[in-house]
Amino acid sequence: MADLRQSDTQHLVRRLWLSDRQAVLDYFCRLDPDTRANRFMGQVSEAGIRLYAEQAMTARGVMFGAFIDGTLRGLGELRPAGPGSSSYFVGPEAEAAFAVERPFRRMGLGAALFRRITQAARNRGVSDLHVRCFSRNGPMIRLAAGQGASLHRDGLEADGALHLDRATPLSLV
Repeated sequence: MADLRQSDTQHLVRRLWLSDRQAVLDYFCRLDPDTRANRFMGQVSEAGIRLYAEQAMTARGVMFGAFIDGTLRGLGELRPAGPGSSSYFVGPEAEAAFAVERPFRRMGLGAALFRRITQAARNRGVSDLHVRCFSRNGPMIRLAAGQGASLHRDGLEADGALHLDRATPLSLV
């Protein structure tokens, strides 16, 4: 594949909707085994990926996609850590998960997705946002640290915690 630079491509980060179901499935199926294992904190079969992609579109929370030239190349998810009082309000604690296809890394997609997830979390009542990953997942650890997360490594896993300010009228706009 040709070497891609951010200046050579157009990218867009936006919320994903039910109409993006096929793009989400195609994205998860394209992930290489290592990226897939990092994203799901373990090995996941093709059938497992298909089931997850189908359920992810209707699960509580919100998903954002990073598109390059119209194709979904990165995906971020915000999921509640407990019950919320509405479909919009996520609750005080939430978890974020990210992955970017290997050929499209180092283009700012992960950071753009993280910023969108953080903003969405803040606006949905989240005060503590967590990101879990393998301790060996250097790109995710650097991304979380770059966004201000406090990192704690415990054996094979690392947990990034980010305390968010309350939403403001400007952030809600």
